[in-house]
Amino acid sequence: MTFSFKSNTIILLVLSVCFLSSAQDTSSKAQPVFKDGEAQIVKAFSDSGNWIRHDLWVETNFDTDGDGKLDRMHVDVTRPEQTDSEGLKLPVIYETSPYYAGVAADVEGVFWNVKVELGEAAEERVHPEVKRRGKRPIISNSLIRTWVPRGYIVVHSSSPGTGLSQGAPTVGGDNESLAPKAVIDWLNGRAKGYTTPNGTEEVKAFWSTGKVGMTGTSYNGTLPLAAATTGVEGLEVIIPVAPNTSYYHYYRSNGLVRSPGGYLGEDIDVLYDYIHSGDESKRPYNNKTVRDTEMANGIDRITGDYNDFWAGRDYLNKMKPMKAALLMSHGFNDWNVMPEHSFRIYKAAKEKGLPAQIYYHQNGHGGPPPTAMINRWFTKYLHGIENGVENEENKAHIVREDDKRANPTAYKDYPNPDATNVVLHLSSGGNTVGGLTTSKTKGKVKTEQLIDDVSFSGKDLAKAESSKNRLLYVSPILTEDIHISGLANITIELSSSKPAANLSVWLVALPWDGGKITNDIITRGWADPQNHKSLSESEPLKPNKAYTLSFDLQPDDQIIKKGQQIGLMIFSSDQEFTLHPDPGTELTINIKNTNLKLPIVGGIEAYKKATNK
Repeated sequence: MTFSFKSNTIILLVLSVCFLSSAQDTSSKAQPVFKDGEAQIVKAFSDSGNWIRHDLWVETNFDTDGDGKLDRMHVDVTRPEQTDSEGLKLPVIYETSPYYAGVAADVEGVFWNVKVELGEAAEERVHPEVKRRGKRPIISNSLIRTWVPRGYIVVHSSSPGTGLSQGAPTVGGDNESLAPKAVIDWLNGRAKGYTTPNGTEEVKAFWSTGKVGMTGTSYNGTLPLAAATTGVEGLEVIIPVAPNTSYYHYYRSNGLVRSPGGYLGEDIDVLYDYIHSGDESKRPYNNKTVRDTEMANGIDRITGDYNDFWAGRDYLNKMKPMKAALLMSHGFNDWNVMPEHSFRIYKAAKEKGLPAQIYYHQNGHGGPPPTAMINRWFTKYLHGIENGVENEENKAHIVREDDKRANPTAYKDYPNPDATNVVLHLSSGGNTVGGLTTSKTKGKVKTEQLIDDVSFSGKDLAKAESSKNRLLYVSPILTEDIHISGLANITIELSSSKPAANLSVWLVALPWDGGKITNDIITRGWADPQNHKSLSESEPLKPNKAYTLSFDLQPDDQIIKKGQQIGLMIFSSDQEFTLHPDPGTELTINIKNTNLKLPIVGGIEAYKKATNK
């Protein structure tokens, strides 16, 4: 058969129209949009009335509630309708939490009694029950509102033994790592999801690209790290905010039983009761197995030693498989989850060669990085847009004292690479005001005493012109600002009149004004002298025998203004954080063999210039 030129022309025109129509259909489909390395809000994704929301249960590989069946985690999904109507596949931003179904009431007696002598057991505390809120978990829409319009799917899940998730809460146990891993496996087609907690009808994540980023604050910030330590494929980036990275470091400090700020007497078993919002019929088994056996045998409120129980709940010990990129966030004045938690993981991630940056602000608990910063990390690692975030020269972003959180100052790293330790020695007079000097104390052994009395707060002791209950040593008045960046360290030689004693150390900026959060307390630290040799083995102190111990204070990055003085305060029981023994224990400090290493940008030259010494 032959065709005339006219016939061929008609056929070509028809084919062209079909091709253009097909191309037009493709271009009209909604797609993520990027500008300056960030995902932009897309109008087609922004109508919440069109979002698809559904619940499902992902099956794990563990059974922690003793019913003989693998535990299933409740999962909540919110996605643009184009993932159904147009077959669009998108990456996932994922948050998991033990808090979505409410928590136990703060009833009297729920915390451990702290008014006990060191080495003595407190009476049993009250165990509250969680009354679940509503028929399904109550989940914040904050992530959904921010990220679904920018071309992401947002997924939430309840932790084991909480909300509609099966299993038992373990507060740092293996199942809290394996549960989010199972959800990520399901998002990648490697695990099974079901429409009901006990049924057989499967749900597939056909709309997922398999790339997942996790974020959250506090406990919700701990769980992204927990998931990342499994090395699960598909978890590309985590952005933890104020995460608890070790339950030992949360409830203990250098061998000392120490409460998180604002929760005097809390311990890991208290947190277990607080979050246990799962199936009421499973609670007796969970309580007996987890709280009343594993935790009761492991927490050791007598010695405060680091043991296998605590080591198993320390994510620093589990980082070998981790592959996810890390953007860490924390506040330097977070006395609940203290800044050591973020720093130790950030440091380890860098040592592993993982892409890592850290964002610090000067306030308390919580506080994510600016949305634009988070956007760049999600855009790079979830959408694969080459915005260079992993190659940025400055790895640390620190909000300066008077700046807004959205306006951090960029530094090469944290601690500041230009900071070096300046060794400061003590001179006599600590019951009133002794000195901090770069010159080592000469002559014979020089000792000073303090008497423990927890009825005086740390603030009162720092403000007191004189006190027999603390020792205070101060620098000259600064004639120029001093920038501290890193971990201050104290080496102290002491003896105690009793076999056990609390030891508390504050670094303060004087005069105390009780004003802004950055004005008074620079950083703090606590330790048990019984652990002077080992964190895992304590020994009773021989009265009046001298012991030497060294420990770091909490990480900090602060500019101490000219006109102020830097003060080192040593005392015993801390009203806000430690146990409250009866007053009277006497600590004797050998000031000749005690010193403070202070990380100062510019080192000794900057210190001498600022103090005219």
